[in-house]
Parts: sequence; structure tokens; C-alpha cells
Amino acid sequence: MGPNRSLADVVSAGVGGIADRVRGRLVEMKTPGQVEAMRAAGLVVADALAAVTEAARPGVSTADLDEVAEGVIREAGAVPSFLGYMGFPASICASVNEQVVHGIPSREQVLGDGDLVSVDCGAILEGWHGDAAVTLLVGTPAAGDEDLSGACRAAMDAGIAALVPGGRLGDVGHAIEAEARRRAAADGREYGIVADYGGHGIGTSMHMEPFVPNLGRAGSGMRLRTGMVLAIEPMLTGGTDETEELEDGWTVVTADGSRAAHWEHSVAVTDDGPRILTAPAS
Repeated sequence: MGPNRSLADVVSAGVGGIADRVRGRLVEMKTPGQVEAMRAAGLVVADALAAVTEAARPGVSTADLDEVAEGVIREAGAVPSFLGYMGFPASICASVNEQVVHGIPSREQVLGDGDLVSVDCGAILEGWHGDAAVTLLVGTPAAGDEDLSGACRAAMDAGIAALVPGGRLGDVGHAIEAEARRRAAADGREYGIVADYGGHGIGTSMHMEPFVPNLGRAGSGMRLRTGMVLAIEPMLTGGTDETEELEDGWTVVTADGSRAAHWEHSVAVTDDGPRILTAPAS
């Protein structure tokens, strides 16, 4: 579930707050044991998304997918992160076609052949959060959807690869942006990189410092350190990068009606390189 970072957030922080953010003073650091605890939560999320992936087909509603995910989470002894978060009414976000993020599952939202659905899922296990998202192609993929989803996933992978000790937060956004633009050129089309929403720190809360933009300047921002855990989550569209929020107060859609993709993993910065905590068990 990607947070929104507005200019007002930055202004209200003041000069001292901005300096603390740049230096990483507000970031929750994890011990190796705590990273292992987060891996356990991440595996619950991975299992829930695997079950949703298996269930997603024409004729299934997004509410059905929500029930599948919640069942897996609770069976593992965990609690859905999203359910009740700031009033959100479900255990997953299910965003279909032009919906970018935060789509509310519904009995009325029945998946059809060729739909594109992004499913974002979070779980809390023994006080630690896991958060990840996948984009699923339902039935026969519509033209361009495989490329769009593939580009978004590749951009996420590029951002994850930049999570190394001594690197900078700007390196992550730069890597995401550069890979998205590289894939757009290779696919012979334009992709909108959604800037209003992005990744975030994660640990004892779902949304923590820092905000992780999906665009950036290499060498800028706070220094990455072993023990940081960040959710990396690019969102790409097949058209504009402009978004609008619907009257439900949650669902974010593309301003031009183009389709969108969303991929996410929770990742630990370690001395051995990035460790994906929400990856499926090998």
C-alpha cells in the first residue's frame, strides 16, 4: 500500500525535520533477528499473493480475492495490515485496469477476460509488517498489458538492486526511473511513472520513514545503511503520470483512463546485498 507524499508534508517538517530525513535519523533500524522476524511476515504475504494469483480468473470478484488473501493470512496466525488501516475496509487493495492503487475489493467488481488487476497485500506477524504487490493478467492479456506489467516489475527489480550499504536513497528512484524509461524505449511506447505515490520504510508499522520516490537523482538523499528495510513499489501507466482519487477516498485512477501496473517487495539492506523479505519460499 503506497503512501502519498505531498509538498505540504515536506514543508511542515521544517528545516530540522528535512535534515533528519536526509541523514536517516528517523529511520527504524533492524537487527538481524528483527529482519528474520520480518521475513516470517513477508512469507505470509507471499503465500497470500500466491493464493490470489491462483484464484484470479474471469468471473471472480475482487471481493472473492480479498477473502482468499485474508484466509491465508489468518491461517498463518497473522493479521491483515490493511484491514481497518485509516478506515480501509479490506485485507487487500485490488486495482483493476485504470485503477493505479488502493482499489477497494467489491462483489460488483467482477474480473473479465483481458482485465489487468494489481493486488497489494500486507500482513502483521508478531508485531512485524510485510507488504508486497503483484500485477495479474486475467485470461487472455489485452494488447500491451504484458509489456506494461513487465516494465513495472523490471523497474522494481532495478530499484531493489540499488539497495546497498553506502548507496543513496536517490539511487533507488534513479534506478527505477531509468529502467522504466529504458523499457519504454525498447517497447516503442511511453510509460507514465507515477510520482504522487511511492515506496516507504516498513517494520513495526506499515508506513514509516523514509518515503521512497520512484524517480530520483543518483547520489542524492540519505545514505543507505545495513538494517534499513524499505518497500520498493513503482507504479507505471500506459499513458499519463497524472492521477485522481475517486470519491470513495481511496481508489486512485489514471487521469486519462490508461491502464496501470504496480509491483512491490519489502527489502532489507544487508552487508550481503538486498534481501527480499516478501519473496516466495525457495
